[in-house]
Amino acid sequence: MKTKGLALSVLLFLSMSVFAQESGKKFGFELNSGISVATKKIDDASLNTGMGFEGILHYRFMPHLGIYGGWGWNKFASDNSFAGSDVCFEETGYVLGLNFLHPIKDSKMSYYARAGALYNHIETENADGDIINDSKHGLGFQLAGGININLGSNWSLTPGIKFNSLSRETEYEGISRQLDYQYISARIGFAKNF
Repeated sequence: MKTKGLALSVLLFLSMSVFAQESGKKFGFELNSGISVATKKIDDASLNTGMGFEGILHYRFMPHLGIYGGWGWNKFASDNSFAGSDVCFEETGYVLGLNFLHPIKDSKMSYYARAGALYNHIETENADGDIINDSKHGLGFQLAGGININLGSNWSLTPGIKFNSLSRETEYEGISRQLDYQYISARIGFAKNF
């Protein structure tokens, strides 16, 4: 856990971007959260509506293009699965990608599109919150888009939708399982530009 905190701190320090193009700010930090809906079962497990959050940093290196990176968490509960009843599947890890941001005419709004690589893992937890399986980290991808609303004083509201896809193979009680963790998430966030 300390390693994750240190990595997040380094990303926070190194990466940040701007959302309000007219401000000329190049760096920013965004926190977002929202509900998630699985687009696929995990092995044989049907997933309930989930939730998650992200902390991401941005750095704009061209007028409308920048990089973003950060850490995220998403959780789905399952009433009945290969791992037993009343379990949760949690995806945690890192994202790094490109962020395109473009103003909408002369308004205080912009639209954004993001594409990034994930380096995440999937933990399976029992009803007591104990980790009963860890898929280990692997590569996936994220696509996202939305609207950036300038609130003034270098603050923005960032509602949007994202899609995460992570496929990991793991062994559970001697049986190899393919965990395809895919979901669409409606997010709302706040960004501060520096």
